Amino acid sequence: MWLAKMDIKTTKLGPQWPYTQPLLAVRMDPKGRWAVSSSEDFSLQRWTLAEEKPAPVILKGHDSWVHALQFSVDGNVLVSGGCDGRLIWWSIGEAEPKPIRVLDAHQGWIRGLALSPDGNTLACCGNDRKVSLWNLASGEKIGELIGHEKEVWSVVFHPDGKQIVSGDLLGKIHVWDIAERKLTRSIDAKPLHTYEGGQQVHFGGVRCLAIQSDGSTLIAGGLHKATNPLGAVHEPLCLRFDFASGELKKSHVAEGIPGGNLWRVQFLADGTYVGVSGGSTGGFLLFWNSENDKAIHQFKLPNIARDSDLASDGLRIATSHHDKHIRISNWS
Repeated sequence: MWLAKMDIKTTKLGPQWPYTQPLLAVRMDPKGRWAVSSSEDFSLQRWTLAEEKPAPVILKGHDSWVHALQFSVDGNVLVSGGCDGRLIWWSIGEAEPKPIRVLDAHQGWIRGLALSPDGNTLACCGNDRKVSLWNLASGEKIGELIGHEKEVWSVVFHPDGKQIVSGDLLGKIHVWDIAERKLTRSIDAKPLHTYEGGQQVHFGGVRCLAIQSDGSTLIAGGLHKATNPLGAVHEPLCLRFDFASGELKKSHVAEGIPGGNLWRVQFLADGTYVGVSGGSTGGFLLFWNSENDKAIHQFKLPNIARDSDLASDGLRIATSHHDKHIRISNWS
């Protein structure tokens, strides 16, 4: 029934809460109790959504920035992945959350985390070009997927629970068979990659991935038109693929954002997809559908956004910002 009430054109800014340092990642508890963010002081912050002006509960354990967060299905456990290469399990529901376990998981930065559809397996990717697999309950490492040539930016499970999809700096998307621990095919997302000869940098990559709940459609997000990568001149880009064939169906753009990158994209229940862009042009929520190349709606956020996460009701989204705020927007 709530689908009839969803209208992205009515998107508006709701609560916004300040912290003391610029924020990085953000995830919302699947049960709707909390949002958790990470910040440049290496800590995590738990925000109680039911409170009008929540005071953040601070979690300390990493020796670096944290770019990757993942809740368990019941929301009682949070896993964080840091640039220190560590995974930390947190008993996030306690009054003062403490680490359950701390593991050295990757050499260098951890870029992304994903949870299997059955909630049992955690996938982790990072700068060491690997995707690692972990038993969420025990913390046991159960496998590695090796085959990327450059840093792995993003990872997601296919809804069938049998496949993992990962994307790297070069714009290569790999599809893996979980049971066999082997690469089955690759999908070309090279419009998301730039090599700038003058600056001698590889730039862009598959910064985010999402798969529609029926498994039919794959979204890859990042940036293009990187005429001056180190000067933050580049535009957000969202690629839509047919998952079965790997065929590129749409290259979705957003007008009027010469300095932006798509950090996260997620599907809404009606098949629309929403992404968060942040960069020198500021922060935006961008909405696309399968019929149009251009964004069907753009919502300007008050400041540069770095990450986002949909609430379980599909009507709200949390965003983390460079100006030290977490913000909740809604379209109900």
